[in-house]
Amino acid sequence: MGRLPLGIELVRRGLINENDIQKALDYQKEHSNKKIGDIIYELNLCDEQKLIEAMGDILGEKSIILRRTDIKIRPEDYISYDVIKSIRAVPFEVAPGRIKVCFADTTNKRNVETVRLLLLNKGLMLEKYITFGVILDDVIKNLQGKVTENLDVLSDNNITSLVDSIIKTAMDKRASDIHFEPMETELRVRYRIDGELFSVATIEKEKQAQIIGRLKAISNMHQEKQEPQDGRIILYPDYNIRVSSQKNIFGEKFVLRLLKKNVDIQKLTDLGFPEDEEKIRKSFDKKNSITIMAAPTGEGKTTSLYSIIDYLNKPEINITTIEDPVEIRINGLNQIEIDPKTNFISSLRTVLRQDPDIILVGEIRDRETAEIAMQAGQTGHYVLSTIHTIDAVEVITRLRKMGISNYDISSTLATCVSQRLVRRICKDCARKRPFNEKELEIMKQIGEKYNTQFDYGDYQTYEAVGCDKCNHVGYIGRIGIFEVLVLQDSLRELIIQDASTLKIREEALKNTDYRPLVIDGIHKVLKGVTTLEELNKKLVIY
Repeated sequence: MGRLPLGIELVRRGLINENDIQKALDYQKEHSNKKIGDIIYELNLCDEQKLIEAMGDILGEKSIILRRTDIKIRPEDYISYDVIKSIRAVPFEVAPGRIKVCFADTTNKRNVETVRLLLLNKGLMLEKYITFGVILDDVIKNLQGKVTENLDVLSDNNITSLVDSIIKTAMDKRASDIHFEPMETELRVRYRIDGELFSVATIEKEKQAQIIGRLKAISNMHQEKQEPQDGRIILYPDYNIRVSSQKNIFGEKFVLRLLKKNVDIQKLTDLGFPEDEEKIRKSFDKKNSITIMAAPTGEGKTTSLYSIIDYLNKPEINITTIEDPVEIRINGLNQIEIDPKTNFISSLRTVLRQDPDIILVGEIRDRETAEIAMQAGQTGHYVLSTIHTIDAVEVITRLRKMGISNYDISSTLATCVSQRLVRRICKDCARKRPFNEKELEIMKQIGEKYNTQFDYGDYQTYEAVGCDKCNHVGYIGRIGIFEVLVLQDSLRELIIQDASTLKIREEALKNTDYRPLVIDGIHKVLKGVTTLEELNKKLVIY
């Protein structure tokens, strides 16, 4: 037998009366896209908990009033934001082999099947829940944050105004990058804010060619060429904007990197480095050696190097930097920018004849650069540079693979620092709550593994909620988590003996103050700076 209409079922159950149903039906005439259950909720004609439970029972579905605190995962890791938005379905919790997904409408079997197949491809069985549409729409909006408020000209045919609005809004929202991405039927615009990508707009495909033409014009790129190009936008007084283009199957993708001019150099401790003056001095106040910052792209290596340089900068010291490009200009430094006619190797050779005390090499990319940097460290200079590795100890492996001898590494390498950036909890909206048993167990196991005692204080943490200040994301800004390996005699001896990084790490953990990234991360969780969930996203600790 077919079930009765929802309104009649609710009357039969005594949750609402016939007058309430008539109010809902009258409202529906003016809002034909809304369902009766959502209207009853919006008009507050019934207790919301009783209403959703009854709707679930009537429809034969599990029900929930989905709040931000119920979302235990990052939904976009399981379903793309575009699918979440179009189908109105939000994954919110994962259990072994299963995933809970909340729908605004489970009667649309095609949409439910689409989500089921997407999740099945990830090895997860779908567990359906329903909630009120208006609640789910708010959740979906908050997933990406309210970053499109100023994009009022999206319907405008003035391409100059449109591009200008997108760029200025990105600046207002603290975006580090803007992505213009041609898709099959539209042009998608996304911002990277605090390391996370947010979809902010979709633009009609018909405008794609004009927008690309405008971007090329203001970036000083060739209009006719469709091979990869690099450019720069200098229209905005407070920003240098680096532009990169790359053709894909639906057109040319553009990425704009927003670099703010005249940025104040932050202290190392403000970046998240341990507030220990003695540790900072021992780590970076060096001579006749090299210090290397290690992290993947986009994890703040360059910013930390600037802070180290600022810490070391004195009138009696000659500091020269070789960068690609120079991102921040600092008074008192000799800063060299790599261009098509130069490279790190030739510039470093020239700098060595310029009587430097400290040399900053933007990145060690190859054997020859590494060899010259090592030679500089052995001949009275202090060299600072970066390298791409997963942690501080792996710097040794990376240098070995570049062909640097164990003797040179042992005699010249002074300090290896690895870092990651995690988002700071927004203090304006964060909600305090106790750690659950799983979280406490995870932290205790990590502490035992690395012989570290944590101060759990009141056993409380914070939960990201979302407000206007943080664009309804729950986080605002980022802070570094660090691990520092200062090479001591026992470690140098192991390097000379060609010991594996496993043995070097064991020795460092046993006889030095080296501790891995996760330890500093948990300290920051316990201080209420970030959350265990955010730390897990970066380091995958559970």
